[in-house]
Amino acid sequence: MGAPPGYRPSAWVHLLHQLPRADFQLRPVPSGFAPQEQEYQQALLLVVALAGLGLGLSLICIAVYLIRFCCCRPPEPPGSKSPTPGGGCVTWSCIVALLVGCTGIGIGFYGNSETSDGVSQLSSALLHANHTLSAIDHLVLETVERLGEAVRTELTTLEEVLEPRTELVAAARGARRQAEAVAQQLQGLAFWQGVPLSPLQVAEDVSFVEEYRWLAYVLLLLLELLVCLFTLLGLAKQSKWLVIVMTVMSLLVLVLSWGSMGLEAATAVGLSDFCSNPDPYILNLTQEETGLSSDILSYYFLCNQAVSNPFQQRLTLSQRALANIHSQLLGLEREAVPQFPSAQKPLLSLEETLNVTEGNFHQLVALLHCRGLHKDYGAALRGLCEDALEGLLFLLLFSLLSAGALAAALCSLPRAWALFPPSDDYDDTDDDDPFNPQESKRFVQWQSSI
Repeated sequence: MGAPPGYRPSAWVHLLHQLPRADFQLRPVPSGFAPQEQEYQQALLLVVALAGLGLGLSLICIAVYLIRFCCCRPPEPPGSKSPTPGGGCVTWSCIVALLVGCTGIGIGFYGNSETSDGVSQLSSALLHANHTLSAIDHLVLETVERLGEAVRTELTTLEEVLEPRTELVAAARGARRQAEAVAQQLQGLAFWQGVPLSPLQVAEDVSFVEEYRWLAYVLLLLLELLVCLFTLLGLAKQSKWLVIVMTVMSLLVLVLSWGSMGLEAATAVGLSDFCSNPDPYILNLTQEETGLSSDILSYYFLCNQAVSNPFQQRLTLSQRALANIHSQLLGLEREAVPQFPSAQKPLLSLEETLNVTEGNFHQLVALLHCRGLHKDYGAALRGLCEDALEGLLFLLLFSLLSAGALAAALCSLPRAWALFPPSDDYDDTDDDDPFNPQESKRFVQWQSSI
């Protein structure tokens, strides 16, 4: 099968397509794109389940670490004010983890933008294809109506005027038959007329879903950014309540990161299977949804020399009929006008109609060629299988970095919180304030010494 112009499966498509797949019973599943089959659906759900397993393992590891930290910590001697060994290392490890998370957020914003660009390219290609198909239907309808009007009015009038000359009436009737034949042939060129599948509706649905997907990721990225920034602020200010709140928020974002990772991984795997060989699935799906013949769909989706133009016979017959009408009108103008001057007006009107019909016919020939729609097909595949897939991989990297950074931060934050000085609540009090406990104690000692 011929690939669309400018589209070749990327190395990422080949790599993801070669990954093994299995259903819930761990039986191998072919990597061909078959979303309607239960085994293939289970294989993608298993990819999502692996992300859930990773979330469970990370939560277990964090819980075990924190339980060990809380329950197995050696007791401090009474009155000891020396800092815990390694306290600075714990704080800096937490800071480094949060900075890694901020780096992942930057990658996430880039991946979200790339995915949105790919989906926008897909929507634009669908809209352009819809414009082409609508133009074909419009030209066919306009041309058929114009020819029908000419048959009902000008040719009827011409036959009435030329009634005294039988041979001229026969020529006019021959032009009528040719015009009716052209109209009949042109009606078969509007192949998309009455088809229930609308590229415009598909583009609108894709844009609607993408808008909410993009917004959801922006909110997730902003939420994680705020968590990282406020956690760093809490560590810098040694604010226990802020660190506790951000610890809870970090746990929430950790769950969201693993969830998004599962969705991204399953989508990337399914998209790679589709993009490795998209033609068979698109052909079968379009034929089921539209009911069009495989010859028409193969011509536009493949557009190579092995597939002939299914409308070539209609176009050839229409062109011959238009040429015959033109020659018949020239003959009538030469023979009939000198004897029947009133025939000149309907003849001029018929020539004008014929010129417009020939112009529309040439536009139809250009629009019906497979180059235009096949170019839109290639643009849609490039947007979906290059930009969108690349963006998904960057989002997958963001989720991975985010999950790792937040897991490390959740392990470090309680230890860093424990290192905060006990006078954290009095950091902002004035030393000269008589209500300051330390200042009151020094005042009592000074009175006793007197």
